[in-house]
Amino acid sequence: MVMPPAVIIHGIDDLRLVLAAKQACTILSARHAASYGGCLWWQSLLGHAPAGQIHYLDCGDEAGRALEALQLGLPGLVLDEANPAFALVAELAARQGADLCRERPRVLDLATPNAAWHLNAWLAGDIGKASR
Repeated sequence: MVMPPAVIIHGIDDLRLVLAAKQACTILSARHAASYGGCLWWQSLLGHAPAGQIHYLDCGDEAGRALEALQLGLPGLVLDEANPAFALVAELAARQGADLCRERPRVLDLATPNAAWHLNAWLAGDIGKASR
């Protein structure tokens, strides 16, 4: 699957900024956000996104958080493939139609200084401001 350009959001203001751009994009949480923000926070935040929006919660190396996210019905997760439970989480994700990424895509992190100024160019395909 080819993903539209990915953008890391950190809250509702970032989500609104991305949605206002009215361009296809993949919304991604910050690294390990499942641990410090929680799965319910992410679910609540993305309740403001339109149906069909592609989004992923980063669970880092915590399979338990990934399982929690799957129980909540979150459709996209990032989990470190080195986790011993990765295969189990991948199997459960596949059963319920969730997308499990083994690694983070290239992204524009909206917490980076001046990132908002580059958002439209990033979404249009300019890869000059990418990070991992």
